[in-house]
Amino acid sequence: MIDLRSYVFLDSLQPQHAAFLGTVAKGFLPTRYQASLFIEVSPGIAVNRLTDIAVKSTGVKPGMQIVERLYGLLEIHHDTQAEVRRAGEAILAEMGKKENDRIKPKLLTSQVIRHLDDRQTQLINRVRHGHMIVAGQSLYVLECTPAANAALAANEAEKAANIHVLEITSFGSFGRLYLAGRDRDIDVAWPVAEKALELEGRAE
Repeated sequence: MIDLRSYVFLDSLQPQHAAFLGTVAKGFLPTRYQASLFIEVSPGIAVNRLTDIAVKSTGVKPGMQIVERLYGLLEIHHDTQAEVRRAGEAILAEMGKKENDRIKPKLLTSQVIRHLDDRQTQLINRVRHGHMIVAGQSLYVLECTPAANAALAANEAEKAANIHVLEITSFGSFGRLYLAGRDRDIDVAWPVAEKALELEGRAE
């Protein structure tokens, strides 16, 4: 029995998000504006079978296949949305699930920290995989569960505002998103990131 934790469809990978995946993914790297699907399951080992279903039934490319002790994450992408959706449907059929059988995302943290001191920006820059943050910029941090929903929050925020993507953690027990930018841009981005998590699903 496979538990569907996340089913997150991205209609168009934004340029920073796609570039960020190139720094953390170990599979076939996506490019900007491709459609993408993140599927998170438990037990984690089951993601191997789901990858097999996706690549044998469609032309999608797997960007990430992460197997942890509890959860597994698969990211697939393609130039056409229809092909990604078809791969998702094949995976759901294999699991005997529907999209809304996923866990409803829960927002745990949403916080803006304004005009960072350069001593704190140095700490953040040591652990990020995306842009750097510089003194005087504001920082937005989001934490959610299940983890894969952080990818959706990041993508929608980038669509809406001129922000810098610092870090996206879309696997594990918690999803996390770090964004940087001017106050006015962060103030546009954070409500969009929060709203992106308003997906239908079941209680955990």
